[in-house]
Amino acid sequence: MINSRNEALRTQLLQLTDALLIWFAFWIGWIIREMFRVKTGMGVEDAGLSESLNWVLYITVPLTPIVLERLGYYNNLRTKKGGASIQQLIRAILIILLVIGLLAIFTKQFDTRRLAFGVGLLVSFLLVIVRDWITRTWLHRQALDEDTKENVVIAGTGREMQDFLNSLDKEITATWHISQLFDLETHNKDDLFEVLKKESVARVIFVTKQTDFEKVSQAVEICELQGVEAWISASFIRTQIARPVFDSVGSKPMLVLRTTPELSWELMFKGLFDRSAALLIIICTLPLWIFAIIGIRIQSPGAPAFFSQLRAGRYGRPFRMWKFRTMVPNAEELLDQVKEEHGNQMDGPVFKLDRDPRIFAFGEFLRKLSIDELPQLLNVLKGDMSLVGPRPLPLYEVEAFSEITHRRRLSVKPGITCEWQAGGRNTITSFEQWVEMDLRYIDNWSLWLDFIILLRTIPAVLFRKGAK
Repeated sequence: MINSRNEALRTQLLQLTDALLIWFAFWIGWIIREMFRVKTGMGVEDAGLSESLNWVLYITVPLTPIVLERLGYYNNLRTKKGGASIQQLIRAILIILLVIGLLAIFTKQFDTRRLAFGVGLLVSFLLVIVRDWITRTWLHRQALDEDTKENVVIAGTGREMQDFLNSLDKEITATWHISQLFDLETHNKDDLFEVLKKESVARVIFVTKQTDFEKVSQAVEICELQGVEAWISASFIRTQIARPVFDSVGSKPMLVLRTTPELSWELMFKGLFDRSAALLIIICTLPLWIFAIIGIRIQSPGAPAFFSQLRAGRYGRPFRMWKFRTMVPNAEELLDQVKEEHGNQMDGPVFKLDRDPRIFAFGEFLRKLSIDELPQLLNVLKGDMSLVGPRPLPLYEVEAFSEITHRRRLSVKPGITCEWQAGGRNTITSFEQWVEMDLRYIDNWSLWLDFIILLRTIPAVLFRKGAK
């Protein structure tokens, strides 16, 4: 079976986790052995894990995950039963014991600490089984949660789309929500644009054995301009923005045209760093949260301290973004009136105004210090936002986009800070320039770039650069 990049990365992560668990299990085995020696009056060895056990670790720790992979232990985790996992793990342990036994005979390593070795094997078995149960439970619940499913469109002609779905294993489609079977012969590219926008589609899979090449090319262009991944099981298509890479759906090879950062260890670390840093910042800034809540309640009594608004997340999927309230309670109802009386300093669909009359005095103070943005850390913890990424816009502003290319800024997770905020915020009045900065960030993303933007954001906040 050909594994997709996502599955291969997940397998590598699980293998690394299991290797660490096995090392930890043998360390526990050694500790128990030493405790037993103390109780029986035999004394404690001065060194840690002795050389007689180290050679076992050099074999067991790296070899066990490899053997487990060969036995299919990391496959079909959403549908596999616990009994199958136990059988595969027992077979793997027997293979490891055989290898260790043969090496012990040939190298004459007969002084292995048997108690530590035995306890280490038992604890390894228990830890890996528990890890497997946690992983399978989490993946199963994820497959049942409609909110976490990926919106996918299958595009092709006639019966071939349904035949394609029927040929796939349920393990593959468990996390998909099939938004539509889009017939390229009976619909045009404008129809596809509306489907992608309405359904917040993450990728389109083209099954194109009998489809006219020109229709596929036009449909791919729509995906490309919106930052939606196009997975093609047909011939090569030249693009200007998207990067062609190979992947697979089940055993079917696919050409993927991707304009967003490719799934990698770097991208996974970004997600882990986002949540860890957000939690740490929330803990460290709790006094500011209390200060903001008290100040808002004093100056604007009778209204909530927090403000929430539906914003466009990745691929335009709505989510509720949180901030400290800095405006009068009926601020959204007054928006049209403010636009009419005071105008808009930002061209395009986005509204920006230096001295917005809806902002009360303490709210203006919170904005100058960017304290009003702190509740968005809750969105980062939840996974709706990242620390760095294009700023999320209200749904009505996204609907007002005049250019289809503007939607490509929705192809990555929105962030609390970005090039725009770190580089001047309200000094930029051109929406086209704002979008250009966001797209440049998407096309050149790296962890180092995120780090640079975070560093640039600190003085921008401390010295109120562009904050109004």
